Amino acid sequence: QVHLVESGGGLVQAGDSLRLSCAASGRTSSSYAMGWFRQTPGKEREFVATISYTGGTTAYADSVKGRFTISRDNAKNTIYLQMNSLKPEDTALYYCAAAGGYRTIQRITQAYNYWGQGTQVTVSS
Repeated sequence: QVHLVESGGGLVQAGDSLRLSCAASGRTSSSYAMGWFRQTPGKEREFVATISYTGGTTAYADSVKGRFTISRDNAKNTIYLQMNSLKPEDTALYYCAAAGGYRTIQRITQAYNYWGQGTQVTVSS
C-alpha cells in the first residue's frame, strides 16, 4: 500500500505561483512513476504532469506546459508541482497519484492505483 498526502493548495491571484507537495509513504513508492491530476466539478479528472521513478523523464499537459514543473525527491519520498503564471482556468482540486507497477511516465488515470485526497487550488482573476 502507498499512502499519499497533498499539501500547498490555496487561493491566489492570476499570475501568482504555488508549489504543491505530495508526501508518499508505504512500500517502494520511490520506485513508481508519479503524477498530478486535477478535477473540477462536473468534469472528468484530467492529466497535468507525470514523472518517472528516477525523475529523469517528465511530461505535461499542453495546457500547463512551460508554466508547471514536476519534480521528485526520492530521499524524502515527496513529489512537487511548481505552478507559475497561474490562470483562473487552473482552478481545480489537484490530486497526486502513484502508478504502482510502472517506472516510466504515465499520462492516463488508469495507470494509477494510488491516489491522495486532493488539495484545492483557486485562482482569482
